[in-house]
Amino acid sequence: MSARPGIDVPDHRGRTGLDRAGRDLDRNPDVVVRDVELTSRGWHVLRRTTFDYQRRDGRRVTQQRETYDRGNGAVVLPYDTERGCVLLTRQFRYPAYVNEHPDGMLVEAAAGLLDGDDPVAAVRREAAEELGVTLGPLTHVFDAYMSPGSVTERLHFYAAPYTSADRTGSGGGLEEEGEDIEVLDVPFADALTMVRDGRIVDGKTVMLLQWAALEGPFAPAASTC
Repeated sequence: MSARPGIDVPDHRGRTGLDRAGRDLDRNPDVVVRDVELTSRGWHVLRRTTFDYQRRDGRRVTQQRETYDRGNGAVVLPYDTERGCVLLTRQFRYPAYVNEHPDGMLVEAAAGLLDGDDPVAAVRREAAEELGVTLGPLTHVFDAYMSPGSVTERLHFYAAPYTSADRTGSGGGLEEEGEDIEVLDVPFADALTMVRDGRIVDGKTVMLLQWAALEGPFAPAASTC
């Protein structure tokens, strides 16, 4: 048998054993993984997994699912309560463009893959690269699976205060990674309006803005009644 990149020998990213993911899972006794097939191993990995699943009525069936593994990520919403603003980005997103977004230019909270870092280090890195901001104390908001029907990614959500003194760079992302990011200093009320009128349609950003309005730095003062 010839050597298989990503399985027997390193692929272009130095990875092996990509077909092993999920084979040893035993946390759910109703699920038994039978086979894992690599269908694509580019920068990220697409797998087709065959498993036995015991339904609620007791019947055991065999199912297949394709999963897209791009690693986990982290996202951060920097906020300035004194000026009533949040820092966001605008960049071109081809998947949105090809799926009916008018121009593919999405307004988002700064985010990125962990790439071996812990979530806190990752959001500090992305804030510096994309926004040109050096963040201070971080608040962990929650974690969420953003598209659990097909994508394995778990996203770690954070928020952090910032001031004009924290703008230590120009931001814009890394050109060598194809990034061309505009930094937006947006009044928080305007950001909520952009969610309502469809100018902000990115899920992670909507979630952080809603949290900031309901429980976070821009939430109404708690009732004393």
